Amino acid sequence: MMYYESGSETAHISDAAIRQAVQETAVRLGIRRRVLVLPPDITRLCSYAGRITELLWEHYGTAVSDIMPATGTHTAMTLPEIHRMFGRTPDSLFRAHEWKKNLVTLGTVPAEYIHTVSEGLLSYEWPAQVDPLLAEGGHDVIFSVGQVVPHEVIGMANYTKNIFVGCGGKEGIDKSHFLGAVYGMERIMGRADSPVRSVLQYAADKFASALPIVYILTVVGRDETGGLCVRGLFIGDDAECYYKAAALAQKVNFCMLEEPLKKVVVYMDPSEYRTTWLANKSIYRTRMAIADGGELVVLAPGVSRFGEDPGIDSVIRTYGYCGRDRVLEAASRNDDLAHNLSAAAHLIHGSSEGRFSITYAPGTLSREETEHAGYAYASYEAVSRRYNPAVLKDGWNTVDGERVYYISRPAIGLWACRSRFEQ
Repeated sequence: MMYYESGSETAHISDAAIRQAVQETAVRLGIRRRVLVLPPDITRLCSYAGRITELLWEHYGTAVSDIMPATGTHTAMTLPEIHRMFGRTPDSLFRAHEWKKNLVTLGTVPAEYIHTVSEGLLSYEWPAQVDPLLAEGGHDVIFSVGQVVPHEVIGMANYTKNIFVGCGGKEGIDKSHFLGAVYGMERIMGRADSPVRSVLQYAADKFASALPIVYILTVVGRDETGGLCVRGLFIGDDAECYYKAAALAQKVNFCMLEEPLKKVVVYMDPSEYRTTWLANKSIYRTRMAIADGGELVVLAPGVSRFGEDPGIDSVIRTYGYCGRDRVLEAASRNDDLAHNLSAAAHLIHGSSEGRFSITYAPGTLSREETEHAGYAYASYEAVSRRYNPAVLKDGWNTVDGERVYYISRPAIGLWACRSRFEQ
């Protein structure tokens, strides 16, 4: 059922309109006495989900018993991050999701289904795992809040991904990420349907129908001044809500180019991106636009390590971003990679497969660390003097006679050469 829908490529949905939509939805749902909110974390700061979470708290007051950021494999949010993203919402309401322990398995997707949707590439069971707060928290409504935007693992972020990945467990996250990586991220990105989406939808239909989940989904784009604005808002409790948001996101968040790009420079905000695990969105969101033999330069002043946790960081340092074939071979021979399939997927995602070069200009990672991981290294100070984020404008720029394409916020979109996307 749809509770609210509004949006277009040119819409600018105001804070007042969003507040009204939240209130109207709450009225239609009737009295609720125990409310759980599942927003994204600081890496989705531009989603407007922080403000929507605050609006839900303002409306429901003490009925909001728990707010759990759907961090997935990311580190738990710090108090400064919570204050920045969620405004006046009380600190005491926030819970940390632990993706490696205390999970509840709602059911299991059979291996035969995985074999079918992966076109025979994989055949394993997939556990529909969630945090116990969802399954056992006694809430009479669960608001899953977030942004629908192109995504490397599933095609379009959010909806059931927020439940089974953002609030999921290690095995489920590992296997879903690996499914997407082996199937091929360039076959998935920007598409509403994918093998991973099919698996999550199967789990939602078969095992999670009793959970009182209401999805609040935004579509965010750039306005006429270059700032961010909400172009769409969709609230509902089933797939219709997601597909309507995805259809708009395909119009708002795609930058379709007629010719491939030879040189791309991407800036990763240090307050949001402190690991290559996160900052490699610079690769995911631009790879379909970059020419064979082209170069991607990543300005990442906040990056100081590879993984979000020590175990994954160690795996990345050991194997590096070496491409699909080498990762699959290594996973077949080494338990440390075989038991960290989300890390294996990430190593595939973060490689250009030798098609273009990737130069990282990190904050504190050394040359040796960066090159051992498979990237070319450049000093951030030197590169940012040449490609100054304070001076460059999104899109085409000419720097000392060199034509470069600059992207300041890769997380809000997908850049693709038409010929590559339509393959």
